[in-house]
Amino acid sequence: MRPGFARWLNSTNDVTRRFLAAGRIRGLINIAGGLPAPQTYPAAELAEIARQVIADHPQETLGYGPIDGLPELRAAVAARFSRNGLEIAPENVLITTSGMHGLDLLGKVLLEPGGLIAGHYPTYLGAIDAWRPHHPTYRTLLLDDPAFDAAAGLAGARFGYVVPNFSNPTGRLVDLVTRRDLAAAAVATDTWLIEDDPYGTLQYDGEPLPRVIELAGTADGPVAYLGTLSKQIAPGLRIGWIIGARDLIDALTMAKQCTDMCTSGVTQRIALAAIEGGLIERLQPAIVALYRERRDALCAALAEHLAAWFEWEVPVGGMFVWAVARDPGLDTDRLFAAGLEAGVCVAPSSVFDPAGSYRRALRLNFTLNPPDRLAEGVRRLASVLRKMEVAA
Repeated sequence: MRPGFARWLNSTNDVTRRFLAAGRIRGLINIAGGLPAPQTYPAAELAEIARQVIADHPQETLGYGPIDGLPELRAAVAARFSRNGLEIAPENVLITTSGMHGLDLLGKVLLEPGGLIAGHYPTYLGAIDAWRPHHPTYRTLLLDDPAFDAAAGLAGARFGYVVPNFSNPTGRLVDLVTRRDLAAAAVATDTWLIEDDPYGTLQYDGEPLPRVIELAGTADGPVAYLGTLSKQIAPGLRIGWIIGARDLIDALTMAKQCTDMCTSGVTQRIALAAIEGGLIERLQPAIVALYRERRDALCAALAEHLAAWFEWEVPVGGMFVWAVARDPGLDTDRLFAAGLEAGVCVAPSSVFDPAGSYRRALRLNFTLNPPDRLAEGVRRLASVLRKMEVAA
């Protein structure tokens, strides 16, 4: 008899695949996945950069490259994030094939089977999926709780995981005091702390706060920082990075060797040209303005159509609104399934809970769709809720 598949597959979910496939369903409005607006992609400029870098660097772009990344790109990332007293060397940087690749590598080098993760709760479902094969256990970090104790939260864990800037899924911004506490706790407990920051440039109100790694004061300490170009330029580039202590970068490079061998030389050269040419800075004002308008449109539609069932906060950045049901008995897994039948895709809260048991909230994305489609998606969701009430 043919051997079966690995047991960890039995514990995963298919929601991410359904998010990404939703765009292929005719008429369906996807307000679930964390997808950028395609009109923000600088296609013509990237096409010209790609043509130029292949012509100028045929060996680097079309051949195998260094496992830890193009040296010039590592240096550019190091220079870009050396600020507020934080000094980063190229040796502190690993180039990854997307942010998700970085999460996978961190699980490979930091987790033993059954190891404890102290995770920002609710937790990014991609991180949960990346670490699922290691069968970890979780301790929840409730960063918004006034009684939150960072040192107690991190102590004894294999690592901590936080998304301070506009957390996925809640969209919340972790305050400065808590960031300082996290940095100090990582040092005091000597626990690895992973700071994941895919959304930091998407700030619509207020001023940016310092990164946790900046507050830790060194790139060679226990805080590691993950970034990506997916939300700044385009996700199809699949370029990300990890900034961390040199021994961590060395270990991650060994893991990367048996994962993808090397990140695409074409996209690394494109990323380098984009960074050196100021493409991110040129794109950001238009992206922020577009997404601010869409955030406001989604929140206005929620106020008009869903206020009887949900409550939420208007996020100051990121891509998501986290809507919590007023009735603790409302099952958003059921709402997700019924919504698909009615032509709207939302993200149920259960997939952001490592135990899969929290079923009272929705993650709603506002970046992909224009205001009229966001409003129509929310109207469809309200219609589904009314039918569920009648059926009950």
